[in-house]
Amino acid sequence: MFRLLKGVVGGILCGGMGKRLRPITDSIPKSLIEIKEGYTILDRQLFQMKYAGINKVYLLAGYLYEKIRERYGTSWNGLDIDYYVEDKPRGTLFAINSLLKISDSKYYIVMNGDIVTDMNLKLLITQSTENAVTIAVTKLVSPYGIVELANGKIIGFKEKPTLPYYINAGIYFIDSKLKEHFFTYEEGDVEKTVFPYLAKRGLLNYYMEEDVFWQSIDSQKDLELVRKEFANRIDRPWGYEKIIAETENYTTIQYYIMKDSSIPMHHHMKKDETLHVLSGEGYLYIEDEKMKISKDDVIHVHPKKRHKILATEALKILSYSTTSLEDYILDE
Repeated sequence: MFRLLKGVVGGILCGGMGKRLRPITDSIPKSLIEIKEGYTILDRQLFQMKYAGINKVYLLAGYLYEKIRERYGTSWNGLDIDYYVEDKPRGTLFAINSLLKISDSKYYIVMNGDIVTDMNLKLLITQSTENAVTIAVTKLVSPYGIVELANGKIIGFKEKPTLPYYINAGIYFIDSKLKEHFFTYEEGDVEKTVFPYLAKRGLLNYYMEEDVFWQSIDSQKDLELVRKEFANRIDRPWGYEKIIAETENYTTIQYYIMKDSSIPMHHHMKKDETLHVLSGEGYLYIEDEKMKISKDDVIHVHPKKRHKILATEALKILSYSTTSLEDYILDE
């Protein structure tokens, strides 16, 4: 297993025209579409790259690339940004090959520029093996509702269920030792050329997370789903927090903490808080006390009590608290 994050370069495929998202993409490239006010698809992806330990990212651009360069320049949010601009659409393989040629790195993590996900990029990197390509996969959600049949009758309906199949999630970890296999082909779709070739030779691995948000933005409907997910949401290095309800008397916040990540030690001077674990496992530290937490646990945290949460498996937690959103004091 390969554990170091050093020597990993990021690449984002953001050259698509986004024809099915017109008229939005008449004036901006697809990757600059806002998923909430002031926060683009590419903002989200660069945020993930940064907190996965990536320092250098290449934006593999094309259509309206000037707009992308205008927004990000050569340095953005602590990331070193560089560009490769294709002269005409040549497919995902050409863009990836360009990255492999212009950057002399040991490892690469590449993302399609039209996906929004909560997959843990740091885990994908650290759990990938050398001498292989690793593809992130996600379960297929049916685009249609389905009917259930038995004994010649319809016995029920399921609205867009998750199916027992997996799809390519559009995130790839590449060991530079496999460059030559990519260079066998010049252009086209990497999914139809290099990946089947690698699969036949046992050089293709996968990374999977269960029940994690993933959405490819290919239509207005897809965009609406992502914007709904990101409404009232703030991305954090450890995951995200989202306001579910807020009144004069109480606030409900959902926390998502990625595996092997933690909300830092902090305390509230006035806020009284109850934590309800919806899924996952981890540890809650209150002062010097350490307790294991898992699904359905409910824990009360009093004001002025220093506490933090560590996820050993991705955690979803609801926090019910008295109103005092700015009553947060970081202790680490």
